[in-house]
Amino acid sequence: MKKTVIVALGGNLFVSDETHQSVPDQYRAAERACAHIVPLLRDPELRLVVTHGNGPQVGFILRRSELAALELHQVPLDACVADTQGALGYQIERALRNELRRHRLARSPAAVVTLVLVDRDDPAFSHPTKPIGAFLSKERAEEHRQKDGWDVVEDAGRGWRRVVASPTPKAILDLEAVRSLLDAGFVVVAAGGGGIAVVEDPSGDIFGASAVVDKDLASSLLARQLGADVLVITTDVEKVCIDYGKPGQKALDAMTVAEAKRYMAEGHFKPGSMLPKVQAIIEFLGGGGKQAIITDPEHIAAALEGSGGTRVTP
Repeated sequence: MKKTVIVALGGNLFVSDETHQSVPDQYRAAERACAHIVPLLRDPELRLVVTHGNGPQVGFILRRSELAALELHQVPLDACVADTQGALGYQIERALRNELRRHRLARSPAAVVTLVLVDRDDPAFSHPTKPIGAFLSKERAEEHRQKDGWDVVEDAGRGWRRVVASPTPKAILDLEAVRSLLDAGFVVVAAGGGGIAVVEDPSGDIFGASAVVDKDLASSLLARQLGADVLVITTDVEKVCIDYGKPGQKALDAMTVAEAKRYMAEGHFKPGSMLPKVQAIIEFLGGGGKQAIITDPEHIAAALEGSGGTRVTP
């Protein structure tokens, strides 16, 4: 039987530090990630969807828009997400095509610009929490708060970032397109940046929302709606840790959903960092998923074989 795997790449994977932010830098990062993903496709029965984040890239577009405000129109947030879906989807598809050719694998990738429906009355619109854009110093963040009206927060000890509304994803509107491509044998790139957030009016028409959907929650929803077997969420560490950054820090090889919920209640996972990944995995496994993994790109293959990453089971 065919096995469906969703691999969710973090947006920060493409921007490792302040000196490696250019488009060529981001493409090289995509190449490195795809070099770890493509070997999975030696299994002819494996159906693969790659999703990705876009926080830094949306931040770059917004910053360019601000700098050009006296000359050009502002770019709405939904258009920023669409732009980054296209750009990063292109980079990932290009890297996948080249890597597939090197491995002499007769598979083709296809990137889908993906819309995700959210509730127009979601309370998130009144309480922005989703970090986007580059990390900032406290002084720079405060300057933006006062000058530009940004909501800013300290993000997991790594710096300060702008936060925007992050409503809960309700439906992947391009689900059947993704399913059809998988059925036809394509490797699909979808739900980039969590998908373009749209809301529905009483008549049924949809409109872009000034929000970003969490990439991990959207990946979890896509995995559930596709009936995927495994959800892999990548991050910058091989394994999930409890007591992270403390003397008693411990890396976890495995945990159950019950253990994950206990660690969440004890405050081991920080918002904007590991917490949404664990929440997404709990939702996936609660919706019928068989296994979930959190790891870095280098250990994806080993984790799927049971010898790397943190494996989470029902």
